[in-house]
Amino acid sequence: MNFPFFIARRYLFAKKSHNVINVISAISVAGIMLASFALICTLSVFNGFHNLVESLFKDFDPEIKVVPTGRKFFNMDDERILKVTSLDYIEVSNFTLEEQALINFKSKQQIVMIKGVQDSYHDLVNIENLLKGNGIFMLQDEVCNYGIMGVGLMNQLNCGINPSYPLRLYVPKKEGKINMTNPAVSFNQADIFSPGVIFMVEQEKYDDNYVIISLELAQQLTDRKNEASALEIKTTEGVSLRKVIRDLKAILGPDFEVQDRIHQQQDIFKVFKLEKFISYLFLTFILLIACFNIIGSLIMLIVEKQQDAGLLESMGASKKTIERIFITNGVLISLIGAVSGLVLGVIAVLLQQKYGFISLGSQGNFIVDAYPVSIQIKDIILVLVTVLVVSFLSVRPIGPIARRFIRNSEG
Repeated sequence: MNFPFFIARRYLFAKKSHNVINVISAISVAGIMLASFALICTLSVFNGFHNLVESLFKDFDPEIKVVPTGRKFFNMDDERILKVTSLDYIEVSNFTLEEQALINFKSKQQIVMIKGVQDSYHDLVNIENLLKGNGIFMLQDEVCNYGIMGVGLMNQLNCGINPSYPLRLYVPKKEGKINMTNPAVSFNQADIFSPGVIFMVEQEKYDDNYVIISLELAQQLTDRKNEASALEIKTTEGVSLRKVIRDLKAILGPDFEVQDRIHQQQDIFKVFKLEKFISYLFLTFILLIACFNIIGSLIMLIVEKQQDAGLLESMGASKKTIERIFITNGVLISLIGAVSGLVLGVIAVLLQQKYGFISLGSQGNFIVDAYPVSIQIKDIILVLVTVLVVSFLSVRPIGPIARRFIRNSEG
């Protein structure tokens, strides 16, 4: 057995002549335990909210989205795009076209984002999970064009799920100047009807701004024949998403960007990562303060074991070995506190997952009733490594202090 570890363990659990040393050591363990507990719980809450937001977008955003680099549209007959759509592990591919438009209902107007999709769109994403109403997902038939709007947009237009009048879309023509005497002729126009459903993503970005229409109608309104703004993809089950993205990038080259769901909403998830990192730094600072208690207990332990240190040196132990005994004692205190805090934190998170003890409020204004939490192995490792590194750095100055007391014991 390692000699410094053996002696440090004996010093840690042996009864001291001064009880205050035991008290300070216990306070040090409790402080590190609480800091570790707070770290794992806080990181788990951020993971929970991250997963919650990702699940909200999952039914609307595709698994993979290919968009052109440096421009808004691309030709649907591009050889690279056609090669991608013919890959074996691509289960569903759907061209989409997004562009801003003006929507009008009676006297109300609103700037919206039209999203033109193909008929296979409902196979690409779980749009049915988002639909509200008594109708069906339908974008066109032999008689007219249909449009499915977000719940927020419906409220802004005050048109209801089944408006009695058609909604009119206006998109500026691709070429030509605006006719000031008759501005209406400078816009492509189309009437859309509601199929009796709206969608609700629970995100303002979509609910307040988007209208889903057919790709053909979107191309007609934007004068973009045989063009699209994105290729949305669903892969076959069991295929590695990373491998697919890597293959698509190799095929498409720098002219196209391949995005997974995280990259499609990178602004939102960047905020999550930043908040999680700031919380981690703040709690690590609290952990550092808690580690200062270890220094106090170690100094008192050095004073008490001053004669033992001199005896060990006379028996052949080097000053470096004796220093490591007290440093190891401090690391052991940190390790006990860290493991205890992690175990309690994991138990608390699992209980919150199952029973939802801590609620977000009783008003029913939230998507979920209780704080969402999720444990990740990498966070447990991060907390454990952080505690050990911070504690080791904080007790490192104990070495010179121990050396000074050993000299004094010799004198």
